[in-house]
Amino acid sequence: MEYISAKTIVTKTKDSRWFGIDYNMNIYKGCCHGCIYCDSRSDCYQIEDFDRVRAKKDALRIIRDDLRRKVKTGVVGTGAMSDPYNPFEKELTLTRHALELVDAYGFGMAIATKSDLMVRDMDILESIKDHSPVLCKITITTADDSLAKKIEPGVSLPSRRFDMISRLNSRGIFAGILLMPVLPFLEDNEDNTLSLVRRAHEAGARFIYGMMGMTLRGNQREWYFACLERLFPDKNLKEQYMKTYGNQYQCPSPRAKKLWKLFSEECERCGILYNMKDIISAYKRNYEVTQLNMFDG
Repeated sequence: MEYISAKTIVTKTKDSRWFGIDYNMNIYKGCCHGCIYCDSRSDCYQIEDFDRVRAKKDALRIIRDDLRRKVKTGVVGTGAMSDPYNPFEKELTLTRHALELVDAYGFGMAIATKSDLMVRDMDILESIKDHSPVLCKITITTADDSLAKKIEPGVSLPSRRFDMISRLNSRGIFAGILLMPVLPFLEDNEDNTLSLVRRAHEAGARFIYGMMGMTLRGNQREWYFACLERLFPDKNLKEQYMKTYGNQYQCPSPRAKKLWKLFSEECERCGILYNMKDIISAYKRNYEVTQLNMFDG
């Protein structure tokens, strides 16, 4: 493992409307999951050799110092740029110890991951939720294990991620799905949409937050097209993308409107939240009152 220098790790978010997250925390840089659609590969993020995972030197000391300097507690988010549960985390346990610090300093936690290694840390997440909000966002873009093996070869299979959601929710931990991206011409169909919502319902998922499409830019577009040609040589997918989107950054599914209607109706039927404001309200419910009372006292 290569270690890189960092002056700070827990930083204030510019906009807390994204899942009500107040602070960002990225312990690792780069990712070895190999997902063909990852936007974090884009040049604008200036991550050289993106597929190589590096850890931040003295991360736990820096996180401890960052947290104790904060004037106000809040929800710390991790997983935005690099999955906190990459394969190296199993031995390094940096994420686990960072969660212990979040717990000790009275902050909440929001985690985004594609790895079922997160179940290892359910004990700490339970401890955090005793005093602060906890949100677990598990990215699942298809319920089809065979398709997932191609487009995201280095992560836990969807079937294992659904099982993780079930285990988290059985322990009272607020968990659900990030349905993004939905890859045009590969995943944007009725069968995938309905299957995913129904599997989520069976697992007890509290929410699904979706985007019916994807983003493409710069070197990420080139990487994605090369992967499509290698993995699906008979589908002419690159040509379909270029004809439909050209060099657009936003690439909504041509079926987005129809799929969103199908998706939202099925979520309503299953009692699954899908609007951001509702998700934030639900996972933070009962905590604001407690924190205000503590402040007033």
